[in-house]
Amino acid sequence: MSQSDDHTHDSDLATQNRTEIQEPSFYKVMLLNDDFTPMDFVVELLMRHFRKSHEDAMRIMLEVHHDGRGLCGVFPRDLAETKVSQVNQYARDNDHPLKCAMEPN
Repeated sequence: MSQSDDHTHDSDLATQNRTEIQEPSFYKVMLLNDDFTPMDFVVELLMRHFRKSHEDAMRIMLEVHHDGRGLCGVFPRDLAETKVSQVNQYARDNDHPLKCAMEPN
């Protein structure tokens, strides 16, 4: 077999093996307002689970309080699902009705 045949064969394999790489789907992780969860708990939760500064956590907490919901971050689907699960469990473990949800970005 000649070298040109090898090159053509390798080139065909490379084309056949090439796959489309898609960007992961991203989701917004949102905190939902309730009338019972203390504001201090929400701030602490945002700092603990989303690594927000105290100032950012206060801003998001006030957004939740005034607008009914607040954006905690945008993450790939698996990470968003994990964050939602962790936050909801943390709220339940501390006897608060606070809810976290995700939605497509």
